Amino acid sequence: MLREKIHFTTGRLASAALEAILIELGPKAGFDYSIQTLPITVAALLTPRWIAPRLDVPPETTKIILPGYCDGDLSPLQAVTNIPIEIGPKDLRRLPEFFGQKPNRDGLGEWDIEIIAEINHAPRKSLPDILAMADAMRNDGANLIDVGCEPNSCWQGVGDCVKALRDAGHRVSIDSLNPVEISAAVKAGAELVLSVNEFNREFAVDWGCEVVVIPDDIQNIDSMDATVEMLAGQNVPVRLDPILEPIGFGFAKSIKRYLDVRAKWPDAPMMMGIGNITELTDVDSAGVNMLLLAICQELNITRVLTTQVINWARSSVKECDVARRLVHFAVDQQVPPKHLSEELLLLRDAKVLSYEPQQIAELAANIKDHNYRILADNGLLHLIGSGEHFSGADPFKIFDALMDSGATNVDASHAFYLGFEMCKAMTALQLGKQYNQDQALDWGFLTVSEADRHRISKRRKQS
Repeated sequence: MLREKIHFTTGRLASAALEAILIELGPKAGFDYSIQTLPITVAALLTPRWIAPRLDVPPETTKIILPGYCDGDLSPLQAVTNIPIEIGPKDLRRLPEFFGQKPNRDGLGEWDIEIIAEINHAPRKSLPDILAMADAMRNDGANLIDVGCEPNSCWQGVGDCVKALRDAGHRVSIDSLNPVEISAAVKAGAELVLSVNEFNREFAVDWGCEVVVIPDDIQNIDSMDATVEMLAGQNVPVRLDPILEPIGFGFAKSIKRYLDVRAKWPDAPMMMGIGNITELTDVDSAGVNMLLLAICQELNITRVLTTQVINWARSSVKECDVARRLVHFAVDQQVPPKHLSEELLLLRDAKVLSYEPQQIAELAANIKDHNYRILADNGLLHLIGSGEHFSGADPFKIFDALMDSGATNVDASHAFYLGFEMCKAMTALQLGKQYNQDQALDWGFLTVSEADRHRISKRRKQS
């Protein structure tokens, strides 16, 4: 079988990065390659019509790959060659995945941990707000919506709330120790009660649904025995939760209690409420959720209760949804959850491509047009134009230097664009992220694409 030979086209700015990727990718993916660096700096400005008269394809080429932003009518190119043409990914870092070079991820979408998303202080909220929150949580991956009641009170509207949620297609749990509230909720369709101990267990026999058993004494899992035995004797389905405590209040010991409960009741369904860590710790919640879901996966704890009240945990439901798939794959396949998905890499990127100093110098020397290129590399920002190269760590000083140089091609719109891009570039430097001009920074599942609203669309139309 003949080895495929692929011809890649790109601009000056991306040429070195493309070659660095292909040096490793070619042998792994089983193809030979050639690179044509076209006389344009930014590959995103390439169009099929512009490329056509400049295309120089080596003999025996079997395929041509164009940069990801080079979309539109390919007929000008097909008029000069009959070689198949494909559009590559917009981000060079996606080339290995584009060619199928990724770990075996069959089964990565599978999970067996259900997410219970709590609506805290539900009695204080309007029914339309509760329904809107529930819909958003379900869209992010929640399987049950938990109606969180207020301690030391009895909410007369709990039944109406649960019924409205059920009518909207939600599965519902009720978070209360008050038998009156619980009874109204389960009559309206709640399928799970959080929680039951010695103080309300006698009522659970009449509820006709699954209940979460918690310890009478939080330090002693044996204090769950009487409740478990009593409910099991009455054929009430139970789920065990020894309670996860906040850091500084027995967190490590509470993790051990989950281990002890699993050892004592090896086949019992279990739940872990994780909000005591994500909500009460000054740290972004994604990594915390990942570790807690990993504990649950290894201990066969098949439900988690999460909240997303405080700002740093506002996307906890989605984080848990991504995390449960990663930990399921890791445990099922017996592999570390590494290089499987970048959805939870919110703060930093998996890999940052860098430039050699001579590459930046060559780029600056070769620019002939009046468009500016922005790079972020090795702690410095670079603003490069025809005969101009400004660099430093402070974008304000760089812009001042540009203005002091007597630049005449920076109107208000262009100044806004340069400021916007340099702000992204500075953020990338501070956090250790990849900056690519005219592309959104990668924030994992939180990324908002700039493809349809960016200045680049205007620049491409003018080229």
